[in-house]
Amino acid sequence: MQINYNLKPALERRTEQFEPETNVGFGNLRTDHMFLMDYRDGEWCDPRVVPYGPFEVAPGAIALHYGQSVFEGAKAFQHDDGEIYTFRLNKNAERLNRSADILCIPSLPESMQLAGINALIDVDRLWFPMQEGACLYIRPFIFATEDRLSVSPSQAYTFCVMLSPSGPYYADGFDKAIRLLISERFHRAVSGGTGASKAAGNYAASLKAGKAAAEYGAAQVLYLDATNKQIEEVGAMNHFHILKDGTVIIPSFTDTILKSITSQSILELGDILGCEVRQETVMLDKFISDIESGEIIEAGGFGTAAVVSPVGSYIFEDNRVVTVGDGQVGEHTRRLYQVLTDIQKGKVQGPDGWMQHVARTV
Repeated sequence: MQINYNLKPALERRTEQFEPETNVGFGNLRTDHMFLMDYRDGEWCDPRVVPYGPFEVAPGAIALHYGQSVFEGAKAFQHDDGEIYTFRLNKNAERLNRSADILCIPSLPESMQLAGINALIDVDRLWFPMQEGACLYIRPFIFATEDRLSVSPSQAYTFCVMLSPSGPYYADGFDKAIRLLISERFHRAVSGGTGASKAAGNYAASLKAGKAAAEYGAAQVLYLDATNKQIEEVGAMNHFHILKDGTVIIPSFTDTILKSITSQSILELGDILGCEVRQETVMLDKFISDIESGEIIEAGGFGTAAVVSPVGSYIFEDNRVVTVGDGQVGEHTRRLYQVLTDIQKGKVQGPDGWMQHVARTV
């Protein structure tokens, strides 16, 4: 794939924004450039790196009216050798195409996705924050651009990748457990819908539930299935819990749960973690009774942004609160976070192919 470049003048490292004591935040900043590719006349074409800036989109673009849009979230890290490496980016490319298929968006070859993302990282590598726990957050997305008001799949799309130089997700350290609202009013997805996709509309639909969670002092909603009997996932991450023997349990993937790449990674790391990691159907009543009996000692969520989010308690809509263990970050949860982030930072050797070097070509 031949990529065209329209670059800003060479930049110097953004030291004024990235001093060690500066809180860069997560997802707030943008680099100088973005990668674009268009779909028209039945094929993906015109791959290019251009200055970051607004799109020119028709008011009748299908994405604006009917929500035909999907996205991904991934990370790149700078290792001690000064080079940048992406983490399991091929899995994000696979999932983007699964999401695209669910929303009738044409598949974008994984090799093209990876080439475009790596080209953009290479151009803007000097934006990497020189801070402990920092990353380049990668946001690839596809949206429908055809100017038409009839309800049917678009015939034109844009694929875009932008980068966000980000500091640690936990600005104050990995020491505070969150609370989740268990709701019977709000449901994230139903079987046969778009729940297994990373569709923009799924996140728009979660906003009202998020506001309700905040009213209960909770960070997010832990969604149940349509029968309100099974635990599915949290709005922005998969759920997990840990038994007193150290076993990690992740709810079985269904067509109403987005397959977290972090969850998949933890499942594959069982031997390195030194514990059993398995998936099973998690019934709400048993989950609560096992917390109360002490059979479940820790819980949390898996996702790209936070990696691991410890959960200390759950609150129901009748204000009943159930606390997991002592309500603090447990040793097993802390180990899951440490092992995975050490692999991402290059401190620990992970499975072959998980970390991919971003070559210097520009």
